[in-house]
Amino acid sequence: MSGPHGSEQELLGNLEASVKQELQDFKQKVTQVASASGRILQIVRQVLKDRAVQEEQIEEILQLAEVSFKKVLQNYVVMPDWALESMGASIDEERTSKTYGGQGMMTWLLSLFTFSFANPPVAILQPSIIPGDCWPFQGSQGHVVIRLPQYIQPTAFTVWHISKAVSPSGEVVSAPREFTVLGVDEAMAETVLGTFTYDVHKEIAQTFYVQKELPGTFCYIKFQVRSNWGNPEYTCVYRVQVHGMPARHDNA
Repeated sequence: MSGPHGSEQELLGNLEASVKQELQDFKQKVTQVASASGRILQIVRQVLKDRAVQEEQIEEILQLAEVSFKKVLQNYVVMPDWALESMGASIDEERTSKTYGGQGMMTWLLSLFTFSFANPPVAILQPSIIPGDCWPFQGSQGHVVIRLPQYIQPTAFTVWHISKAVSPSGEVVSAPREFTVLGVDEAMAETVLGTFTYDVHKEIAQTFYVQKELPGTFCYIKFQVRSNWGNPEYTCVYRVQVHGMPARHDNA
């Protein structure tokens, strides 16, 4: 009969096997995306032309799309995402800012003809970067606590937001600007891993590396927005990725 430690090791072994299978599946998907990316860009170009989009805008959108493809491939192959719902990540809603559903947000979402309500914070753990498919919170300061699928030693974080080229309003003033990332343990003790700036004038997916040497391992990550790019009513977070190495956590 196996003891409690044997059961714990068995559970950890099963989790690691599951994670490895997920990563293998991701790599297969990445290979498919890489081989099809050229064709996808051609289709996007034709769709934009059919909709009478100006040539300059077409080139800008295609350039951003190509950069996004490369960033996705880099993240999945080199830096797996531990803040992915399909990998087992979730939101600690009790320790997360409330979702904003004010009139300004509702009007903007309804203008997309796709959304009639604001998304919950779990939206940031999903790969969609469709305009409006974000998590909004009130004002320019707020935070979300991500529960990781297992203890991770974080090395970097990637933040996504749509570009002006695809924004229905032509602006991205609701994007996060200055933000701090903290590692959180089971007792909710916080360790600052770095303070960064998301630049809306750069690519839509921006990776930031941990600034603290030997940060340790954490079961939660807190993404704390300190300012946005000018929207006084709300801030929209599209996607947050957590990169790092899985680590065993011994309670003994």
